[in-house]
Amino acid sequence: MDAATKPSVVPPAKAPGDGDGVQQAGKATPPVAQQRPMSERKPARARQDDKWKIFSGTANDQLAKDICEFLGLPLGQACISKFSDGETYVQIEENVRGADVFMVQPTCDPVDVHLMQLLLLIDALKRASARRITVVIPYFGYARQDRKDKPRVPISSKLVADLLTTAGADRALVVDLHAPQIQGFFNIPVDHLFASPVLVDYFRKKQFPDLTVVSPDAGGVERARFFAKKMDSALAIVDKRRVEMDVTEVMHVIGDVKNRTCLILDDIIDTAGTLVKTCQALLEAGARQVFACATHPVLSGPAIERISQSGLVETVVTDTIPLTEAGRKEPKIIVRSIAGLVGRAIQSIHEETSVSRLFL
Repeated sequence: MDAATKPSVVPPAKAPGDGDGVQQAGKATPPVAQQRPMSERKPARARQDDKWKIFSGTANDQLAKDICEFLGLPLGQACISKFSDGETYVQIEENVRGADVFMVQPTCDPVDVHLMQLLLLIDALKRASARRITVVIPYFGYARQDRKDKPRVPISSKLVADLLTTAGADRALVVDLHAPQIQGFFNIPVDHLFASPVLVDYFRKKQFPDLTVVSPDAGGVERARFFAKKMDSALAIVDKRRVEMDVTEVMHVIGDVKNRTCLILDDIIDTAGTLVKTCQALLEAGARQVFACATHPVLSGPAIERISQSGLVETVVTDTIPLTEAGRKEPKIIVRSIAGLVGRAIQSIHEETSVSRLFL
């Protein structure tokens, strides 16, 4: 440890007060129609359970803290630091023997660093005799490398799934996989959540009278159709052709968007090239205004600048990935939290109840 830098300790979240999640005397329960969705309603204060623990890496510790606050649990204490040569060092700083442990860590930028942290944390928990280890991966990196689309390339998402299993994960909880079939790459149980309850709730409150949900490509049609059904809106598709890696060319719009409010739905916003070109194509086709929403705000390269200079009114994303300072300052980017959704799923897994009740 002489070569290690000063460890950065992930502090435990402050537990909410005794009144959190409990109906106060003299206050009537609001009508069912006025209650928030199941995924956002706080549960009754979680029972004190020393065998139920939540830990986090450094990828998105704020989301982990929000999940713990939602559940009324403290965040587990872990030390994560680096040796002078760049090697990652981790240590679990509390007893986890026989515990049901949930490790929250999206594999976002820098992807390889956060993935290695996750693998080492899993191994540390396994060697500390945790009873069950559930990896909670709000954003699953390498998900876009899910097949051999060129000669002599790896199927990286399968490799990552194998690494997690080999490290000692007993089950996985993921949010909006780029390709749902990736669940089959795991040899352990996988709970696949969708962020649509959070996004649908946001746009329902806007009450657009003439909304059209738009899929930016053919691969996202099923996702957009499900979203349009819940919003009771029309559906359109933008036909695009990819000319190079990270470079796309929008061809034409399939569906009626003239004089309508359009909502572009995607799972990932990376460089925002597809998003901005889709917005431009919709406006040229006569759309009145264009919104966008996505689960994972990767926002790499010129993404934030492109969104800022585009014709988009708002781009709504979730906090599966923490935004950069520039992203937080951009007024067109709105963040909705999935802490309640993930917290409910964690509670259901721990209590062995159904997770499907969280779906719309």
